[in-house]
Amino acid sequence: MYQDMNATMALINLQSETVREFIMNILLIDGHPDVSDKRFCRAIVAAYEKGASDAGHDTRRIEIAKLSFPILRSEAEFEGEDLTDTIRAAQDHIKWAKHIVIVYPLWLGTMPALLKAFLEQVFRPGFGIESTSKGWPEKLLKGRSARIIVTMGMPAFIYRWYFSAHSLKSLERNILKFCGITPVRETILGMVTAVTDEKRKSWLNKIERLGANCR
Repeated sequence: MYQDMNATMALINLQSETVREFIMNILLIDGHPDVSDKRFCRAIVAAYEKGASDAGHDTRRIEIAKLSFPILRSEAEFEGEDLTDTIRAAQDHIKWAKHIVIVYPLWLGTMPALLKAFLEQVFRPGFGIESTSKGWPEKLLKGRSARIIVTMGMPAFIYRWYFSAHSLKSLERNILKFCGITPVRETILGMVTAVTDEKRKSWLNKIERLGANCR
């Protein structure tokens, strides 16, 4: 009987460990610079977060609009170690995360300036990459995946095929993958101000399922 009980407890422990392996630390970065709760990006972040939390994943959120940090103005500042508490905390969140979701609106063909300034502050040498004697930098953020969600006024297929999704690809290739974050998946939502409420609700439902599946 005791052997049976021990075997049962071992199976329960194994199942618990297996379940925990599928629980992910997810960091959501809300890149909209407007603090208004009426922004659709805010609803996207909330939907992904709800799906993830309901599925048992651990989540944290960074809202760029609520942060205060200086803009880097020189190479010396970029390579320096003078970080604000806000940026250090953001770096800690990224280190904690195994999956990173970045949400932003397309402004003048690219991400908002405030989000770009935030990324420049965070992904400094020594955090995202490290110089090596071989000349090619070491990627310091391996073992993490990401999803980029971009909203825009133009049709999504125009941005993807005519403009080649250039700003999204730059973030994916030149920042995230350059630091070792891969795979990087993408969601492009076009004509967000012109579609119906039903369409936006459908998008949010799909994003909630992405959160549940940590995709």
